[in-house]
Amino acid sequence: MKYVYLLGVVAILLIAGCTPTGDVVLENDLDDFAKYLTEQGVVMVGAEWCGHCQNQKAMFGDSFQYVTFVDADLQAELAASYGVPGYPTWILPDGTQLIGEQSLDSLKEASGYNEQ
Repeated sequence: MKYVYLLGVVAILLIAGCTPTGDVVLENDLDDFAKYLTEQGVVMVGAEWCGHCQNQKAMFGDSFQYVTFVDADLQAELAASYGVPGYPTWILPDGTQLIGEQSLDSLKEASGYNEQ
């Protein structure tokens, strides 16, 4: 009986669209948020081999295609120009660096997305 209950809870969470951070979002909302970040000049610096970067990308799902991503391996000179201490690092338009994996809520707050 416990397994049936657990399976039901998992199914509800999957249907609700929960992300790994616990944020419940819809795909259109993620598209809009990712596009907003790019429009505001927010950049994520990272690398394909970085597990934390992969987690960050997974948080956005298919919407990550709208995020400005600087790959430190493929765009080494550009990535170095940001002077980031590690990956992933989110660069805000004012030069503020958000280092490490960020929740969607922290990115929204830091970028002013909640204020629009």
